Amino acid sequence: MTGKVKIRNERETDHGIVEEITRRAFYNLYVPGCSEHYLVHIMRSHPDFLPELDLVIELDNKVIGNIMYTKSRLVDESGEEKGILTFGPVCIAPEYQRMGYGKMLIQYSFDRATALGYDTIVIFGNPKNYVSLGFKSCRRYNVCLENGIFPAAMLVKELRPDVLDGRKWVYYDSPVMKIDENEAERYDDSLTKMEKKYQPSQEEFYISSHSVIQ
Repeated sequence: MTGKVKIRNERETDHGIVEEITRRAFYNLYVPGCSEHYLVHIMRSHPDFLPELDLVIELDNKVIGNIMYTKSRLVDESGEEKGILTFGPVCIAPEYQRMGYGKMLIQYSFDRATALGYDTIVIFGNPKNYVSLGFKSCRRYNVCLENGIFPAAMLVKELRPDVLDGRKWVYYDSPVMKIDENEAERYDDSLTKMEKKYQPSQEEFYISSHSVIQ
């Protein structure tokens, strides 16, 4: 890793490049095409969006990646609600991936989230990308979906030890995550054309995203 690295809040003037990086990073990764850049586009105006945790990473004054957070919640069996965080999309431009920039950006965001008073993060992601950052299976923290399922891809990080205390929690993400795929497709069609194609990572994603832990 060489060059001058800086992490800062996203500015309005960054919106276009951030969406472009997101599109390039995710295109054909999980499905042919992608919708993550559309999520970025609509997320900024949603009430659950957290501008304080909307961050970009620069290398030599050039934006090469970003991370965004939304509010989400856990509800225990007695109905007690706990406000937590979810991040995503998070990405680094393809030409700068696997160089440590993503890990640096995510770790910085943890420190910022902790300073804001948050203590728990739940995400959906490939475990091999996140266990080194302290994420663990949702099953270990007794955090499930509303249907009682513990997805293999649902990962939990405590920013402070033992805040989830073993009780059963149900996870609810922000409504902004439930995007309209038709609107996402229309938005993508309005941009410079990229070729949609199949690649093996899509099958890997299908398997991991449909796997559950008993």
